[in-house]
Amino acid sequence: MFQTHRRSAMRVRGGQVQRKNRWAQSINYFDSEMPELVVDRRRPGRGFKHLVGKGEVRRFVESLPNWNQLREGLNAIVLDSGRQNCMGWHRSGVVAICAWEREIQWESCYRDFHESHSAIFAKLDVPVEKKGEQIRVIFTEATARAFQLIHILIHELGHHHDRMTTRSRRQPCRGETYAEAYARRHEEQVITIYRQQFGI
Repeated sequence: MFQTHRRSAMRVRGGQVQRKNRWAQSINYFDSEMPELVVDRRRPGRGFKHLVGKGEVRRFVESLPNWNQLREGLNAIVLDSGRQNCMGWHRSGVVAICAWEREIQWESCYRDFHESHSAIFAKLDVPVEKKGEQIRVIFTEATARAFQLIHILIHELGHHHDRMTTRSRRQPCRGETYAEAYARRHEEQVITIYRQQFGI
């Protein structure tokens, strides 16, 4: 059995031994309503990196014209670890952008994904090369960052909007179709806001 001596004695106050460290339970934004929006950043994970900073996220969302309405019921925006085939996610009161792969360009993009996102690629000046069945999407860090904020984050906020506009406000009921339509409906306005804030 490993034994050691304490560096310092435990404090005693009023005849009670005091705990040495802070034992108050941390607030969990998944379970508790936050008084103000939390922007959290997790480690990107091996092979991934964050292209967006916490300050950029806060500046961007606070400039959205419907932010006061969209903010209702939203506890946190998370810059999450990278995952294969996942760019963002939504849970009740929380939306997230996943870290980007370190290899910024997409050497082999799914055809369905390209077809449904070719318009936003064009608006962000992201070159696309096609060789037979292979589709290469040539992102830079700047255009990938823009895509994450303009499309991925707004898509996930679309899920949040879906939940908040249902009667119970517990679950989004209209799914991916609604979130994608929400992102596209606000796309032009959001691109203008992004250009004003960050340029492209």
